[in-house]
Amino acid sequence: MWRTVLTDPVHFLAFGFGTGLAPKAPGTVGSLPGILLFWLTQDYGLLPQLGMAAAGFVFGIWLCGQSARKIGVHDHGGIVWDEIVGMYLTLLAAPPGAAGWLAAFVLFRVFDILKPWPIRDLDHRLRGGLGIMLDDLVAALYAALLLVFYRWLMT
Repeated sequence: MWRTVLTDPVHFLAFGFGTGLAPKAPGTVGSLPGILLFWLTQDYGLLPQLGMAAAGFVFGIWLCGQSARKIGVHDHGGIVWDEIVGMYLTLLAAPPGAAGWLAAFVLFRVFDILKPWPIRDLDHRLRGGLGIMLDDLVAALYAALLLVFYRWLMT
């Protein structure tokens, strides 16, 4: 699998630049590039960041769908582009600073792993790239809502 991922541009991107090849918790490791991307773009402002997230989501529908088709497995655990975009979106709602980013990371991973309603249904019912991307989008929205609620409580 390593050779396939590292030599095919579709798999290389879908597998999060190789982070999805982690032997344990590939989704968690695969979320880390989302943090790096957010750190690199944190000074761009909310609208450009939302635009980047939307572009990453739309591109991810195609990318993850192509990678899954080539591998022959729907939502292979190593496909982590969806985690990258989901983590990035969650960080848009996080309080500034390391504690806020850590809270965003933990909340996103918890929702992505536990898949509360309707995340699990989306994951099972929708096939292809849309299904792969959409469940992480909803996990990111759940995490973001909790972060926004926390920020509201603290003001």
